[in-house]
Amino acid sequence: MPVLPDQIPIGVLAARSGVSTSALRFYETRGLIAASRNPGNQRRYPRFTLRRVAFIRAAQRVGLSLDEIAGALAGMPVDRAPAKADWARLTRAWRPRLDARITDLEKLRDELTGCIGCGCLSLRTCRLINRDDVAAADGAGSYLQSDRG
Repeated sequence: MPVLPDQIPIGVLAARSGVSTSALRFYETRGLIAASRNPGNQRRYPRFTLRRVAFIRAAQRVGLSLDEIAGALAGMPVDRAPAKADWARLTRAWRPRLDARITDLEKLRDELTGCIGCGCLSLRTCRLINRDDVAAADGAGSYLQSDRG
């Protein structure tokens, strides 16, 4: 595979990253990535932007918002590809959040196992659908007239 030039057009960035050009322009408006303009006013991205886009996609899969991603990227170098130490520092900060998400997903999996086939479909008692319903003690929420009885 040929080596990419130092500056790449948006189409190449999109093809190599798997992110649409419209998403890349959106990331740019949010300050997540930056482009320069060539004499024809076309966007040119530093080659290392591929790593930033890969990071953005991974962070979104973890469940981070774009604001959180922007905050994380704010501490990264803007003039070069982040080094291994930069990524390590960033991922250390996310570890507690990832651990909590894993715990939540395991709990969901376990509740699904017990819930499948129960057939209750009860918004009042179902731990899966109506978890942490503190208002249930105040009475029923919305209901159909035929539900009264």
